[in-house]
Amino acid sequence: MAAPRASLRLVAPIWNGSTRSIHGLSGEMAPRGNQRKRTLLQLLTDCFCDVEALREYLLQKQLSNVHWKNRSFTHIEEQYGPYIGGAFFILKQGGAVKFQDKEWIRPDGRGRFSLEFLKFQAVPVEAVDASGCAINYQGLDNLLSMKELQSLSLKRCPHVDDWCLSHLHPLANSLQELLLAGCPQVTERGLACLHHLQNLRRLDISDLPSVANPGLTQILVEEMLPNCEVLGVDWAQSLKLELEEQPRDTA
Repeated sequence: MAAPRASLRLVAPIWNGSTRSIHGLSGEMAPRGNQRKRTLLQLLTDCFCDVEALREYLLQKQLSNVHWKNRSFTHIEEQYGPYIGGAFFILKQGGAVKFQDKEWIRPDGRGRFSLEFLKFQAVPVEAVDASGCAINYQGLDNLLSMKELQSLSLKRCPHVDDWCLSHLHPLANSLQELLLAGCPQVTERGLACLHHLQNLRRLDISDLPSVANPGLTQILVEEMLPNCEVLGVDWAQSLKLELEEQPRDTA
């Protein structure tokens, strides 16, 4: 009768609902401390790999989304002309456009807009408001055919950088107003590229976090564009604060 009792003990873990195999039974003989260390290390390794993979996936998805938003609507431009093609691009971005002698056209809260402007094929676009839009260097190509564009607002655009500003020279003959306030990637180098926009009459460069010396930068931009009203910080107050922040020579 001893043999049956031994077999009962061997299969007891299975009867008790355990799914461990022979390897699981042999694991019980290892020190519990080492097993816990291995389990914690494996858990951290798995979590780290998953977080990195998730981060990489979200980054690639974001870049792909920005690339898709800045695509060119070539078929619309070929059918209706450059003014309609550029206006359609801005409206799809969530911005607004103003045709010459017409009212502003803006999308509603759901991003929908009327297609009545398709009739304005021969009417130039004189103003574009792309504030807060995901427009980038590639997307600006949709606006460079608007040779009569007078006002362009790129305020708080997260992807507008120095390369974008260097890409605006085809609008040098018409552009009179350029708003760049709150663009996080614009630096002094990008502002220096605006020297070719000699017809500018109003330039907003306020709240540019990547500009190290806003007061001095504003002075240089004013010298570069003498006929332009440059809006930004109070340069005198900015220079005073910068001097106060410098370490004083106690000697």
